[in-house]
Amino acid sequence: MKKQAMWKWLLLIVLTAWSLVLVTPFKDKVKLGLDLKGGTSFTVEVDQNEVRKQILEGDAKLEDTALESAVQAAVKKTQGVALEVLRSRVDGLGIAEPEIYPQLDDRIVIRLPGVDANKRAEAKASILSVAFLEFRLVHPESDVWVGELFSTGLTPSGFSIVRDGSQQYYKRDQNKPIERALWEELKRFGNKRGAEFMLEKETLRDGSIVYRPAYIEVRKQLTGSALKDARVEFEQQNNQPYVSLSFNKAGAERFGKVTADYAPRGQNNLNSDTGRRLAIILDGKLYSAPTIQDAIYSGNAQITGSFTVDECTRLVNVLRAGALPAPVTIIEERTVDPSLGKDSIDKGIRASIYGSIGVFAFMAGYYFLAGMVANISLLLVIILLPFGMWFSSGILSLFSAGAGAMAGLPVLTMPGIAGIALTIGMAVDANVLIYERMREELEAGKSLRNAISAGYDKAFSAIFDSNLTTLLTAVILFWQGSGPVRGFAVTLTAGIIVSMFVVLVFTRLLLNLLADKTNLKTMKMMQVFKNPNYDFLGKRVWVIGISIAIIVGTWAVFLKKGQDNFGVDFTGGTSITFAFNQKQAPDAVRAVLDQAGVRDARIQYQKELDPTAQNTETLEVKVSGQNGDEVIRAIESAFGTYGYHNLQANVVGPQIGAELKKSGLVALTLALLGIIIYLAVRFEFGFAAGAVVAVVHDVIITVGIYCLLGRQLSLTTVAALLTIIGYSVNDTIVVFDRIREDIRGSHGKPYVEVANRSINRTLSRTLLTGVSTQLTIISLMIFGGGDISDFALILFIGIAVGTFSSVYIATPVALLWHKEEKV
Repeated sequence: MKKQAMWKWLLLIVLTAWSLVLVTPFKDKVKLGLDLKGGTSFTVEVDQNEVRKQILEGDAKLEDTALESAVQAAVKKTQGVALEVLRSRVDGLGIAEPEIYPQLDDRIVIRLPGVDANKRAEAKASILSVAFLEFRLVHPESDVWVGELFSTGLTPSGFSIVRDGSQQYYKRDQNKPIERALWEELKRFGNKRGAEFMLEKETLRDGSIVYRPAYIEVRKQLTGSALKDARVEFEQQNNQPYVSLSFNKAGAERFGKVTADYAPRGQNNLNSDTGRRLAIILDGKLYSAPTIQDAIYSGNAQITGSFTVDECTRLVNVLRAGALPAPVTIIEERTVDPSLGKDSIDKGIRASIYGSIGVFAFMAGYYFLAGMVANISLLLVIILLPFGMWFSSGILSLFSAGAGAMAGLPVLTMPGIAGIALTIGMAVDANVLIYERMREELEAGKSLRNAISAGYDKAFSAIFDSNLTTLLTAVILFWQGSGPVRGFAVTLTAGIIVSMFVVLVFTRLLLNLLADKTNLKTMKMMQVFKNPNYDFLGKRVWVIGISIAIIVGTWAVFLKKGQDNFGVDFTGGTSITFAFNQKQAPDAVRAVLDQAGVRDARIQYQKELDPTAQNTETLEVKVSGQNGDEVIRAIESAFGTYGYHNLQANVVGPQIGAELKKSGLVALTLALLGIIIYLAVRFEFGFAAGAVVAVVHDVIITVGIYCLLGRQLSLTTVAALLTIIGYSVNDTIVVFDRIREDIRGSHGKPYVEVANRSINRTLSRTLLTGVSTQLTIISLMIFGGGDISDFALILFIGIAVGTFSSVYIATPVALLWHKEEKV
């Protein structure tokens, strides 16, 4: 065996073992989403008293009706800002696939999939942190006033005075936990006019935790609004972690002025050779109060203290996400059951298995021995996907400060399982490209070894360009997107990396092994189309006309239906809570609602985390529009004998809020721009324009037909549409690559004729890839249920349209740049 091949086999063995370790044991290593396993739910409420206080600070003359009206308007605005801040914080914790949406005018529901007790506590602390950062001066009389406290023996509740050499500190009673109420009490302890009493945490040499008291001026010198970034760094001497801050331009100028004015002999400290102390306060807690030694114009500062790495990381997360405009309180903490019932989960997994078997059978039946090699490669793609996801999440996190710093497996949801099965279908494409090229070389009389080499060489540019363009799209979606868009980007990236590695390295190794170590002279393959010569582009005007008619017709209906096209994820709706005596399966509830004509319901059982609570399990049903009354009637009628009765109904906001829509739209726009630039460089601008027009065409027609069939757009369909975009670009580039190749040897022939011949030459690949992918999707449509069926339906439409558009939309648009020109 050649040395180069030996290293490839060794690398393959290492990566396979690594990937298996990542998911073994499966129960402990693979995190399941809210739809498969459930998780934890927090309901938080905006502190209206704090909002009222802020309003009165701005206008103390407001009274009664005017004041309450201003409070309600401010609370609603605060809710919208807080929603996006909390979403950023959850993203920063590395918790994937959460559900976050507004409820009523002052509440936000945060649902986290399958988190353990430690992660739940971390999430809770992050949610409650207001992250209001302030820089305030320590009062000039602070040392005198603190000395008076110690001399008279005055201590805050829960603290006692301790000595360490000549220094005195307060020490906390370990039996009295520090809670929000205690910090509020500290603010009122020993206060002086114009100053606020605070405690700075310190660690003594013996490891004991003490608190140094200080009086801090009320006036703010600088706030967190001037912050540009925060990160965890370590002191060189003792490796102690601290939080490093950097300010924006205005903040750096202000920080420079403050440190210059209060440095020794500064403009506001002329009579002292000692600089003033500048307190760094976060959420009303004093973290450190270093002495200003000199003016600092670098725009950097530090928050130091007795921190662990985890504490520093959490501080960085909340500071990067931004401050909450007002405090929030957790009014409800529950566990939630899977939103999909066991029957639906089993159906989805079974459908994915059937679809994969269909693809394997198709490849083996069409390409015979080469098909068996492809099937082994596809199995390896599945095995290596965990490594691909681990690697992709780590690399992509570098493109976003708020994405969580560590690599890890993404949360597995039912659309994720279906997406993995779909990856198998799409991974067939590279094998088909290579095999069709190998067929051409074998027919030209080349030996099997030379045909394999030539097949790979000639297929490489199409594989490289299509996958690199899709990879570029995934990176941009992750960089600019959030929530489900990022989850899709990780899966897409992993699929591309793994499938390219397996097909270009492992499949080639196997094929070369067969050619070198056996007496095999050729590889038999079926051939549905032998030398096809259809005039596709001759009918392009008629076909484009039909396409325009479909767009106009479906979107006329779409616009007429308006909000009815969108599910609860987009529009919000009503959350109805039911109590019951005897629990019924989610699938049974869903069947009753389907029969009542309510198709878009989100069904979830939930239970309070407080173990002392009695009869706390309830059923929550979320629906869009005005379907609340229909849900109540249907469930109470069907399950009244089991004690189901309505407890309450609340208005809930959309999970896809304005910021998420904006970030998704920006990500998609940049991705399309990236495609244009890449294809303009690799091909020419006409090809770039053709690819983008085809993508937009595919999305518009898919959405129009899907909604015409009475379905509603949801988070699941967003993932499907992103998949369709990737497929469309991939399909189009394969056709463009063949046109580019054929142009080189077709001097003097019309562009239309060359393009038509190229389309015919790629016809087998186009249809074979489409059929193999649709086999998986059809299985999901037939055997899956609920969201999976909707996911499969929109994919079925989109991939059929994408196959059509690569010939009749992308190519004609590209040809507009040449019109009647000849090569």
